[in-house]
Formats: sequence, structure tokens, C-alpha cells
Amino acid sequence: MSRRVLVTGGASGLGLALTELMLDRGDTVLVVDLAEDRPDAVPEGAAYRRLDVRSQQDWDAAMAWVRDTWGGLDLLVNNAGVATGGRIDVESMSDWERVVDINLLGVARGCHTFTPMFKAQKSGHIVNVASLAGLVHGPGMSSYNATKAGVVALSETLSFELAPWSIDVSVVCPAFFRTNLHQSFSGKDAAMQEAGVRLITQASVDAAHIAAIVLKGVDARKRVILTDRLGRQAYYSKRFVRPLYDRMLTAQAKRLARRAGADPAELTRD
Repeated sequence: MSRRVLVTGGASGLGLALTELMLDRGDTVLVVDLAEDRPDAVPEGAAYRRLDVRSQQDWDAAMAWVRDTWGGLDLLVNNAGVATGGRIDVESMSDWERVVDINLLGVARGCHTFTPMFKAQKSGHIVNVASLAGLVHGPGMSSYNATKAGVVALSETLSFELAPWSIDVSVVCPAFFRTNLHQSFSGKDAAMQEAGVRLITQASVDAAHIAAIVLKGVDARKRVILTDRLGRQAYYSKRFVRPLYDRMLTAQAKRLARRAGADPAELTRD
């Protein structure tokens, strides 16, 4: 059955891959992104509007368009986000404020804006794109981890809160995959950004691969959608084999410290 879908950050990366797959299956899609004019990458079959997820005014305008044009919405995909990496004593508070406003509050604004419409319909599905970083919290990524963990918490909360209105909520937690996300890196911690760029650009799978898995999870109404073996291993080792998980991330933190120029004699804690 065809669905009416809004995808934030839908002009590139995972958002674009999801848009293409949903159009192929007959869904009606509104792509929203930052460009004033319709980006060339947006498929002809999709509608397009500019939306900055930091702007409640933009969200209200998108909701009014959906109401007036389609009469409702079936699926909201909160996909827009930025990459960030930084050690707590290097990353600036202005960088923290930027990533919180986009990655966490941008998702919250989307949920806040469209929940009244979903409640009135007594139907709907919210899909929030977080990250494996929302479940597994490696070193050197405190601001990114915090925002993605917040998205996971928000999604779990809403999955229970909105269930009485037959509204589903899913959170997507992929590990690294090839996309243009690394282009959004900014901030003072160059070492962490270089590591992040390498992990993204050298990943073994691309956005189209992840999008296909995500849609299967959405169709199955899964509350947590894990997209790859690495993610499942890390998530379940944290839950069930915590000493192993702690050793793995402690070793990762030491490698990061050495790359950043720390004196090996200072790295004594196991």
C-alpha cells in the first residue's frame, strides 16, 4: 500500500537512498533539506521543500504543506544529522550546541510537530535515524554519542507514549557506511575528524545497502533496527559480556590517546 512519507536530509546519503527505494515501491515522498532550490540528486518523482531542522517555523510550514497537499502523513523519517568528533577537553561548547541542536533537537522538533497529526489520524510511523553510537559509546565522540543516545531514548519513550494511538516508532542504529556524512564535520579536534572520515569513507557497505535493511525493519515495525553484524556484536557484547566490551573500548581509548601524542607512561590504567 502506498504511503505518504516525509524524509529529512533526503537529498543525499541514507535519506536519498531511502527516498529512491520508497519511490520504487510506490510511496509518495516529500524530501526536505537545506538547499533553497531543488537539488539535482532528488529524484523527479519526489516533492521537495527547504527545511532546516533547527527552525520550528520551517517545521510548521512543512506540516502545513503536508496537511494541505496530502491531507495527512503515514511515515516521518527524521534522518537529517551532522557528524562530529572531539575529545571533551578539545571540542568547543559551540560545537556541542550545534550538534545538539541538529542531531537531537532536530529530531525532537519533527516528532513534536507531526505527533498531533498522527494522533488525529490514530495512525502513523516515526522513524528516527540515530547511530550505533547511540547504543555503544566509544571514546573521543562524546557530543555525537550523547545526541544519538538521546535519539534512542526519545524513540523508546515515544514508542510507549504513542502506542495508544496506534503510532509506531522505530530507531535506526547503523554502524559506519559509505556516505557524504563526513562532509559535515567541523570543530577543533582534527585528529578525531580524520579518524571519522577514514571510518566512513573506507566502510564496506554503502547507503543503498543500509536503506534496504532499514525499510525491512520499518515494514516489520521493529522498535530498534540494527543494520549490520558489527553493530549487533557490539550491542549484545555490551549487554551480555560487559567485561569484554569494557576491555575493547579501553584499548580503543589508549590507541586514540597515543595517536593524539599522549606520553605512553601516562597510559597505565587497564
